[in-house]
Amino acid sequence: MIRVVLDTNLYVGWLNRSLHPELFLGREYVRYLSSVVLMELRAGASTRRASTALDQLLRGYQGGGRLVAPPAQLFDRAGTILRRLRFAGRDVRRASFVHDVLIALTARAIGATLYTSDAGDFQAIREIERFALEIVTL
Repeated sequence: MIRVVLDTNLYVGWLNRSLHPELFLGREYVRYLSSVVLMELRAGASTRRASTALDQLLRGYQGGGRLVAPPAQLFDRAGTILRRLRFAGRDVRRASFVHDVLIALTARAIGATLYTSDAGDFQAIREIERFALEIVTL
């Protein structure tokens, strides 16, 4: 079994267009939901139907004990990574960049591979902090 954390963009692709069913339904994966991904999904939900779908998604992860949140020490490490990326010339003021660092660190902390279609930010983060990453095309 492969532990995975799926990035927000993959959930959006799945919920809107049923993309990558193997990631969401495949038996070889044990999926964990990052609380940061949940926050991004909740912020982007624009209909009652989307909000209801998120409620159901959340119940499944909570029931299985697979909702994961970054603890305080990961926020500290995230600050260090963001500082180093800023010194390297990256614009780390975007909230999504901060979120991506927290998602990556959380995945690493639980021994999961992070799946995303956002190669740029996560590859930059990997230059500072190693974690398992798989890039998926949408």
